Amino acid sequence: MASVTVEKLEKKYGSLTVLHGIDLKVDDGQFVVLLGPSGCGKSTLLRMIAGLELISGGEVKIGERRVNGIHPKDRNIAMVFQNYALYAHMSVRENMAFSMRLKKASQADMDKAVSWAAGILSLEPYLDRYPKELSGGQRQRVAMGRAIVRNPDVFLFDEPLSNLDAKLRVQMRTEIKLLHQRLKTTTIYVTHDQIEAMTMADLVVIMRDGLIEQMGSPLDIYDNPSNLFVAQFIGSPGMNLIGGVITQNGKDGKVFKAGDLILPVPAECAAETGQKILYGIRPEHLKCTMTGEGIPMTISVVEPTGPEIHLFGILAEAEICAISRERLGWKPGERVVLVPDINHIHLFDAETKNAIK
Repeated sequence: MASVTVEKLEKKYGSLTVLHGIDLKVDDGQFVVLLGPSGCGKSTLLRMIAGLELISGGEVKIGERRVNGIHPKDRNIAMVFQNYALYAHMSVRENMAFSMRLKKASQADMDKAVSWAAGILSLEPYLDRYPKELSGGQRQRVAMGRAIVRNPDVFLFDEPLSNLDAKLRVQMRTEIKLLHQRLKTTTIYVTHDQIEAMTMADLVVIMRDGLIEQMGSPLDIYDNPSNLFVAQFIGSPGMNLIGGVITQNGKDGKVFKAGDLILPVPAECAAETGQKILYGIRPEHLKCTMTGEGIPMTISVVEPTGPEIHLFGILAEAEICAISRERLGWKPGERVVLVPDINHIHLFDAETKNAIK
């Protein structure tokens, strides 16, 4: 195992710069997820760590060794791709042992390593089958097994679950997490799926336009987004956002005002009176009742999910989603009373889009 250090890493294609001086430290044994929309540079960063993309500037270290210019096969990393990349003419056993065969390992060592990896991934019944005889989930486990037998310092995963159906993705997420907990190998995992990032990572790195927007533990990023992009990217349903202004309200001190709508803000809020802001609150932090004091909203859409019911409506020209865990017979056209949890309010400057602490 080893740490991975990226310092001032740049990637250019002619005059186009796609990575702008990335700094990142992945500790030994850590599971780090690179998360962001398509085109943000996350896969390019992963491929530069792997040695599959040339470095335009900066450096990459695996452990204490600078690996700029070192061939991928000599970096002692193992990469799992989105499309499995299995050899169709080889059995599962042969696919898993392929890298060891290239290193001229003995047959006994190959058999031992393949048997060990197959046991971890429940692949023993499939060792003599060919890739075309396997399901998508089984093929992905074979690709993981091929990586495991190399005993690498670092695992690199490039959106490995995106070709699987929803149920298989959930299953494979758990399997990859269990695999990491068992092997404790340093892992860097690329995805655009926030659920994968939240459920699997020790550290989430959110990227946009070749830059790191924020990094931290999954719950810290969810609870304390540093800017509007992160706040909107993390969370499903997304954070509710209403544009308005901070104003004074007599004995109540500062409040948020958007037209006729007045919402509370924390007493220690750093926003200035008159400052234009975006008021954010996640759907689960809006308590839903049918009567009592609060903010009335007419329900436009009701979406039952099973454990929750999502209620949609309009407040101050913004679409709002609130989550109810009570089955009170909510119907479109009826009124719901919303009570925001003042301890979970997020304020963003309307101009800079940065969070106001």
